[in-house]
Order: sequence, then structure tokens, then C-alpha cells
Amino acid sequence: MSPELISILVLVVVFVIATTRSVNMGALAFAAAFAVGGLVADLDADGIFAGFPGDLFVVLVGVTYLFAIARANGTTDWLVHAAVRLVRGRVALIPWVMFALTGALTAIGAVSPAAVAIVAPIALSFAARYGISPLLMGAMVVHGAQAGGFSPISIYGSIVNGIVEREKLPGNEVVLFLASLAANLAIAAVVFVACGGLKLWARGAVAEDDSGGGGTAEAAGTPAPAASSPAPAASGPAPAAGSRAAGAGRAGDGGASPSSEAESFGEAPGTARLRTRPAPATATPSPEEARLTPARTATLTSLLALVVAVLVFDLDAGLTAITLAVLLSTAWPKDSRKATGEIAWPTVLLICGVLTYVGVLDEMGTITWAGEGVGGIGMPLLAAVLLCYIGALVSAFASSVGIMGALIPLAVPFLERGEIGAVGMVAALAVSATVVDVSPFSTNGALVLAAAPDVDRERFFRQLMVYGGIVVAVVPAAAWLVMVVPGWG
Repeated sequence: MSPELISILVLVVVFVIATTRSVNMGALAFAAAFAVGGLVADLDADGIFAGFPGDLFVVLVGVTYLFAIARANGTTDWLVHAAVRLVRGRVALIPWVMFALTGALTAIGAVSPAAVAIVAPIALSFAARYGISPLLMGAMVVHGAQAGGFSPISIYGSIVNGIVEREKLPGNEVVLFLASLAANLAIAAVVFVACGGLKLWARGAVAEDDSGGGGTAEAAGTPAPAASSPAPAASGPAPAAGSRAAGAGRAGDGGASPSSEAESFGEAPGTARLRTRPAPATATPSPEEARLTPARTATLTSLLALVVAVLVFDLDAGLTAITLAVLLSTAWPKDSRKATGEIAWPTVLLICGVLTYVGVLDEMGTITWAGEGVGGIGMPLLAAVLLCYIGALVSAFASSVGIMGALIPLAVPFLERGEIGAVGMVAALAVSATVVDVSPFSTNGALVLAAAPDVDRERFFRQLMVYGGIVVAVVPAAAWLVMVVPGWG
């Protein structure tokens, strides 16, 4: 057996173990890099660490550190309730507010599951209160998170753009961001119509009392469900990243909170995520939540400063975010005391481990060998659509970012020959590998399932699973047709 084939089989084993066991895929990848690099490729430690992504490590730590401070001092809660107030209780706009809110949070640097964990409990409590389909609301939250997930300063965007730069491929940060935004916006629009969104327009606006109690429908004569039901939240121990919550043990896109992974899959379908605890969420903020404190003002200013620094002055996102986080921590140490513990360390380990192993594959020539094999079928467009489907299928049970880190380098050889537009191919892979996060086997899907109050969880689980299957079947082909076939880039 050739060394290249051995290294690919080891990568498959890493994905399988991370999918079925509660083990961080990044840790597995580091071990695989040591074993394959040392025993198969005869690399020393320097050769193995040549692929360690130091720049991405700083981005991941810096951005999630800053966002952990924003969560600790209540800035994110203030943003959530401010966004709801903007629509003045119009029921039909609430799902779109949640879409826009999660998109904004990921666009400015929140890890996707962190944004979903923040917004989903409030969004699903709105769904229960006003009779909105939980599938509609959950899908809007997840697709919103992915819509903003590839901005130039986001976690996903920084990772993918870093991979493209490391592979010396033509790249376009704006096209990548807009492609993901447009794809998720189109999917959200379809889901909105299919799940009864048009009927919500007849509901009119709702009025909230000062205490955050039940709202009343002002139109259509339909009373809204009681607002007193607490929104369940995920409970139970948070295992190491590499587990896929409520399903097949997905590896590290974040976790049930910004600092932890969701529970690993160890239960029969339809029973996962049934262990919940109350997490009250009301539409009307308390006076404390509504108050714009000096710490929150400074945090909002810091988030805006990060955007300006990166987009206008082309400063490093990671170093800028760490600097801003340190300034906030110095000014308000009490709010920031636990922020370092809430850095997405499982995600950091995942990304660094997978990309270090990919670096070993590159050092021993596996990427060139495999890419030539894919391109060797003589039909580059067929190879491209196959890679998109591989990305979607594997990402449904493993890490979205991890699979992108593995597949983009595999496409390098025929992308370098100009047979396929690199910008379009990267965008299609990014979209294909992330839209599947609506599946209940994904961390984001599991968070939505856990956050839904007053639902039949067995039925909701099946709805999410069927919807996720439809997305896996349809979106890769659509992304390939729109982004790859025309030859973007």
C-alpha cells in the first residue's frame, strides 16, 4: 500500500472516530500527524509542525476572546432585544430579525454555534408564544448564522481565506461572503414560504406588557400561546470537541455554548437532547438587559473598531481582537474574569489539529497525488460536483471547517491548471459544507432542538432530519451549477 493511500485512510479513520466517539478531531489529527509523519513519511518534529496554522490560531483565540467578553457583560443580550424592538412586535418579521441577528453576530466574529446558542432560546420561545413553526424559526436562526459566517473577519471566513492563501489559490473574500449570504438567504426565503411564513402577515403586530408576559395578537383574532413556558436548554456534561450533538458526534464547530461542544451522540434517534433544563427567555428585556452600560458601550465600540481595523486598515483580525479584549478586560476585570475560559478552545484544537495533519499530507505529496486522482477522471466539472457532495455528506456528521480544510487542498491540482474557477469552487465547497448544519446531527441543529419549548421532540427531530436530508441532496448541486459551472474566478 502506498504512503499516500495510507495517509488518506488514516484521515478517514480520524473522521470516523470523531463521528462515533466523544474525541476531539483536532486531537486525533495531531496524533495522526505524529504517527503518519514520523512512521510513514519519515518527517521530524519540524516537518510535522510546518503545517501548524499559527495565524489562524491567533484569529480563533482573539475573536472568540473578544466575543466571550461581549457575552459576559450582556452586550449580546442587549443586541438581541434591541433587534426585536426594531420590528415593533410584527410577528412575520420576527424570524427575519433572528436571521439577521445571528448573521450579524457571526459576521463580526462569533463562532456559529455560539451565535445559535445565544439567539435560539429566545427565537424558539417567540415561536412557541406566537404560534410560529419551530422548524421555520430554527432554520432561520441556523441559516442566519451561516449567512454571516464567511465575512472577512468571521471565524469561517478567516479560516477558508487563510487556507486559500496558504495554497496560493486565487481568492476573493467578498465573493465568498456574498455567495454564502445569498445561498442562505435564498434557502431561508424558501423555508419561510414553505413553513407558513406568509400566513404570519395576517397575524399583524403583537403587544408586550411591561413585565414581559404574554403577548396578544392584534390581528386575525388568534391568541398567542402563553409566554410563561420556559425554553429548554442543553444540559448534561459537555464532552470534548469532536462530538456531534444530538446525533453523530460532530467535531468542533463550537459547542452548546461558545466554549464547549454539544453532547455526543449516544442515544437512539429521537431520544437525543431530551435532557433539558429551564432557561427562561422573554421578548421584553428586564431593565438591566435594556440598559446600555459603559461596559456595553465600550464593547459595541470595540466590535465596530474591529470591523473598521480589518476592512479599512487591513490589520490582522486576531491581533486586533486580542488587543481590544485586553483593553476591555483591564477596564472591567469583573465582567471579563471568566472570558478566557470561554474562548472556543475545542474549536482551536480542532482547526489547528486538522490543518497540521493536512500540512503533513502536503509534505509527503498526498494532496497532489489525490488531487491528480480526482482530476484524472477526465471531467473536472464532475470532480467538482463530487467534492461538493463529499463536503456536504461528511460535514453532516463531522466538522464543517475540518472538511473544508481537507477538501480545498484536494482540489488544488486541477484548480491550478485553470480547468475550474478557483473562486467559484471554494465558494461552492464552503456553502455545501455549512448549510447542512440545520441537521439535528449538527451542533447548531441540536441547539435548536434543545431550545424549542412545548414541542413534540420526536416529531421535531424527524422534521429537522428530513429537512437536513433535503438540504444535503439539493444544495451541493445548486451551488455547483451556480458557482462552478459559470467558472467564477
